[in-house]
Amino acid sequence: MCYNTWFKRLNFSFFLVVFTTIILVSGCDQPGLPDFLRFKNQDTDEGVVLQPVARVYDNYLYLQDLEGIVDENTSPSDSADIMNRYIDSWIKKQLLIAEAASQMEIDEAELERKVLDYRYALIVYEFEKNYVNQRVTDKVSEDAIEEYYQANKQNFELKNNIIKGIFAKVPQEAPRTGRLRALFQGELTEGVREEIKSYCLSFATSYSLDDSTWYNFEDVISNTPLVSIPNKVQFLQKNEFIETSDDLYVYFVKVVDYKITDQISPLEFVRDDITKIITNQRKVSLTQELEEEIYQDAKDNKHFELFQSATNPTSTQPPPTAQAGTPQ
Repeated sequence: MCYNTWFKRLNFSFFLVVFTTIILVSGCDQPGLPDFLRFKNQDTDEGVVLQPVARVYDNYLYLQDLEGIVDENTSPSDSADIMNRYIDSWIKKQLLIAEAASQMEIDEAELERKVLDYRYALIVYEFEKNYVNQRVTDKVSEDAIEEYYQANKQNFELKNNIIKGIFAKVPQEAPRTGRLRALFQGELTEGVREEIKSYCLSFATSYSLDDSTWYNFEDVISNTPLVSIPNKVQFLQKNEFIETSDDLYVYFVKVVDYKITDQISPLEFVRDDITKIITNQRKVSLTQELEEEIYQDAKDNKHFELFQSATNPTSTQPPPTAQAGTPQ
């Protein structure tokens, strides 16, 4: 979408006020930026008039510079908000750069070197990311997960108490809470589970009946009177069924299993973490292999060389003159 079409989608009067204010506030009684800190103006087609939208001293931001900042499917109101924030950020950065240039001596060569290094780093990062993402998936076999878990159990000590169980939160005025209490206290047969589920669907504010999943105990009891329990480890060790209440709700918890802080985490609780670790290791390994492959190929084909003066600063022998066609 061309910038003229994009601009028409925005509220023109809104931007006119913003741009006028920006230009007036920016002032022009202070020195501008050094030449090497200025943004290079992009080449424009002959006859195209650059439309300024903001100025800081004698450095301009043009409408053409904003093309692509806003997605074409963004609503006009959201577009205006995004552009306003972008322009405000641009102004602040320009002011900071100008202030820095006026108060400190800037090594132009060193700055350009760092900018170039950063640009190269971004190019390499995008290349490696694209290369790796095409070859590595997030799928990790159960055997690989189990093997990693067994070899690194010491790294999976629990930082919190966790439980398996069921829990429900019901309003104080809910009917037949005595029956629900009896169901939670009894054995969780298939029939009991169905009755609890039916009750919760009708009356519970929130509930979970999946007792095959590990939960952080702090998450289960958050926003309940149980959060103030002083010794939660001892509490879990002594209570399989838990009931508490406040002015609005009654809370029921049945603990099927638990693990306490500093014990080794069950595999089920850290499976996702291990999957991410293994996937990341594969990405790192593939990146290293890519770098080594490119380096070795370039070395074999003599695409680079080290001159003696570069490796031995004391040498007085000049480097060889590069020949036409020699890779530089």
